Amino acid sequence: MKQAICLYLHLHQPLRIKHYTIFNSGIDHEYFNDQTPNANTNNEFIINKVAHKSYIPANKTLKHLLDTNPEFKFSISITGVLIEQLEKWAPEVLQSFKELTDTGRVEIVAETYHHSLAFFYSRAEFETQVAMHRQKINDVFGQNPQVFRNTELSYNNDLAYWADKAGYKAIIAEGWDPILGWRSPNFMYRPTYTNNIKLMLKNYRLSDDIAFRFSNRNWSEWPLTAEKFVHWLGAAMDNAQTFNLFMDYETFGEHQWEDTGIFEFLKAFPDFWMNSRKDRTFMTLSEAVDTYESKDTIDMPYTVTWADTERDLSAWLDNSMQQQAVNAIYELQDAVIRSNDWQIIEDWRRLQTSDHFYYMCTKWFNDGDVHAYFSPYSNPYDAFTNYMNAWRDLKYRLIEKGIEL
Repeated sequence: MKQAICLYLHLHQPLRIKHYTIFNSGIDHEYFNDQTPNANTNNEFIINKVAHKSYIPANKTLKHLLDTNPEFKFSISITGVLIEQLEKWAPEVLQSFKELTDTGRVEIVAETYHHSLAFFYSRAEFETQVAMHRQKINDVFGQNPQVFRNTELSYNNDLAYWADKAGYKAIIAEGWDPILGWRSPNFMYRPTYTNNIKLMLKNYRLSDDIAFRFSNRNWSEWPLTAEKFVHWLGAAMDNAQTFNLFMDYETFGEHQWEDTGIFEFLKAFPDFWMNSRKDRTFMTLSEAVDTYESKDTIDMPYTVTWADTERDLSAWLDNSMQQQAVNAIYELQDAVIRSNDWQIIEDWRRLQTSDHFYYMCTKWFNDGDVHAYFSPYSNPYDAFTNYMNAWRDLKYRLIEKGIEL
C-alpha cells in the first residue's frame, strides 16, 4: 500500500472591527467598514494585500503542480466569512480557487461559516453555522464536504461524537504528544465513543517546520530545502500510512514571504517526494480515510487546538476580557434570533469570529509575538474596548426594536 502525504491548507480572514468608540454606540451600526487607506482594520485593504502576497502566487503554483503531476492532490478549508470578502473585493481570486477545485483533486473540508467557537457555547448556533457553510461551499464550489474541522482545529471527544452522528467520514485534529503518548500522528485512528468516523492527526513537528520555522535563520536546520524535508519524512517513520501536513494557506507568501524561497520549496517538494520511492503519493483527506484502516482509538476528554504552546483554548478564553466578551455575545443569542432582523443576526454572527477574542490575548511569553503579529490593534485592551462598544450598539439595536433581553 502506498504512503501518502495529506496536505491540508486552511483559509480564513476575519472582518476586523474598526476603531469604534463608546460615542459610536447607538449611532453608527457599521462595525467592519473602515475605509482608512492602508489601515490594519480596513478589511478590503487586508484582503487585497493577502491576495497579492499569498493567494494569487500560491494558487498559481498549486495549479501548475496539479497540471504537471497527476498524483498531486490536497485539501483546503475556507470560511464563509472569507468567501464573502473575496466575492465582494477580489472575485478573480475566488475564481482562481474554483479553478483549483474544478480539477477534481482539491477537496474542501467542512467547518463553521463564521470561524466561531459556537460549539463550546451554543450547539444550535454551531449546527446552524455548519449548515450555512455547507450550503455556501456547495453553491460556490459544487462540493459536499465529507471531512470536518472545527475552528482552530479545536477538538475533543464530544465534537467527534457529534461529527460521527452528523455523518462525516473523518475529523481532523492536532497530533499533540500528551494525547498520543507513544503513538504516531502518521496513522489513521478512530475517536473513542464513535462508530464510523475516523480521526486524522496533524504531524505538528513536520508541519511547523514549514509553517513557522522555514525562514528562521537561527534555526539549526535553516535553510530548509525540499530534498532535505523529504529525507526527514523517510527518516520519520518508514511504515507510516500518511504524513499529515496541516497549516494555514497564508503560510505561502504571507507568513513566509516570497523572498524566503517558500514558493520554490512548494514547487519542488512534490517531485522530490514522488521520486524518492515508488510507493509514495499524495491523497486528499477523504481519499486517505477510504484507503487506510484505523490503527487504534484516541481519547481526548479535554479540548486540544493547534494554537500556542499549550494547544488549548487559552489563546481565546484565558483572561477576564476574553471571557466577558465571549459570554456577552452568546448571552444575546435568544434576543438576536427573535429579532428576525437579518442584519442584526449577521452582525451578531460576525462578532462571534474567534479572531476578535484572539486579539484580546495577554499571553506575552512564548506566543506573545505571534498574537501581536496577527492583531490589527495596538494592544489587547484596545481590541476589547472596540469589541464591547460594538456589542453595546448591537444590544441597543435590539432594545430599539422592542426585543426583550
